[in-house]
Amino acid sequence: MSRSPVAALSEAERAEDMFFAALRTADAAELEELVGEDLLLVDVSSGALVGGAAFVGALRGGLLEFHRVELVERVTREYGDTAVVVGRTELAGAFQGEGFAVSSRYTHVFVRGGDGRWLLVSAQGTPIAEQ
Repeated sequence: MSRSPVAALSEAERAEDMFFAALRTADAAELEELVGEDLLLVDVSSGALVGGAAFVGALRGGLLEFHRVELVERVTREYGDTAVVVGRTELAGAFQGEGFAVSSRYTHVFVRGGDGRWLLVSAQGTPIAEQ
């Protein structure tokens, strides 16, 4: 159930697109602007819980690289100042020099801050097993 290509993107979806773009370009400064101070991620590969500062630091330090971040589909639901995005991505890159490629389903939770910007505060990825 993906959004029609002619449907307008919500502000939360634009924030998510900026997040994905920052991953592709390893723009740690941009990521810091897009994530909440208390961001928690569940790693798609290991299931480990990772804080936002550690995630951004890994990208900034070159420990984590994304060579491909392809959004395949997403469904966004907004509840006031909270948006829940469930989607599917194709990811490829390297962590500590070890290459990875994964198809995943994800859930992102965004909240609108006092300044009106949407910030990613929670992210969870689940690998999709090959069929």
